Amino acid sequence: MKLNINPFIFYKLFNSCFTGLSIGILFTIYEPIKPSIFSIGGIFLALGLLIIANYYEKLLNISKFFYISIFVELFMLLSLILFFLLKYSIVSALLIYVIYQITFIFGGYLVRAETLVVKEKKLLSRIDINKQVGYLIGLCLSLIFYKTMDLFFEITDKKVQITILHYLLLTLQIFVIYLLIKSFKK
Repeated sequence: MKLNINPFIFYKLFNSCFTGLSIGILFTIYEPIKPSIFSIGGIFLALGLLIIANYYEKLLNISKFFYISIFVELFMLLSLILFFLLKYSIVSALLIYVIYQITFIFGGYLVRAETLVVKEKKLLSRIDINKQVGYLIGLCLSLIFYKTMDLFFEITDKKVQITILHYLLLTLQIFVIYLLIKSFKK
């Protein structure tokens, strides 16, 4: 398997755009969760990170990097689908929180593997620049979205706003997965 760098750079841009666009939804979705659950989640996150770090020798290669990246992106897609199916509830909040924690467990690995897979400093710089630009674009789009909902459509209920935003996030996440698949060739 080989990395196709240009689609990968666009994948990183749109993946970070998704993160920036979605950053505000979690505060409302997680509202029913008790603070102690976040402590428990943090404990499992730290344990998960320890477990993954113990398997770096087997995991730090391009094919595992691809499959784990796909796994993480599909889990993010699952979180969006679960939100549509379960709406606002303690069950949806807990399931989405667990999914995010699982994706965070693999986050450190993905950064390390990306560095080893790409290798070239110039390309790593381009990737990181695209990540930050994507994140900034996502944050700006998020701000524009919420202000548009408030001022132009007079939709001020944050739960309604977030439900509407999920349609955009779903479309974006499908595109992110497409770009990720295009980023690797056999």
